[in-house]
Amino acid sequence: MPKRAKPAAPSGVYLDAELCESLERRLSRIEGHVRGIKRMLAERRDCDDILTQVAGVRAAVNQVAILVLEGHLETCVSEALQSGDGAESVDRFKNSLSRALR
Repeated sequence: MPKRAKPAAPSGVYLDAELCESLERRLSRIEGHVRGIKRMLAERRDCDDILTQVAGVRAAVNQVAILVLEGHLETCVSEALQSGDGAESVDRFKNSLSRALR
């Protein structure tokens, strides 16, 4: 399957710096949890315990997606609406939302 080019953010708008820092911290914690799950597998820990940790990672990743979507709406989409390019931006947001919910 051919790779699609990443669309550029309209007008150079991007997520708020504070949100990006928060997302990076969350993702670092998620990395730690995933390493913990790998250790649990190596230690042959109980499947229920492993699945509990996997569910926690999934919930944490879902929260990252929600925060990115909210930030995208508040920055990129909002800017596009104000500049009159709202229709394309709203379509892109709907596609992003669809991907995040899969």
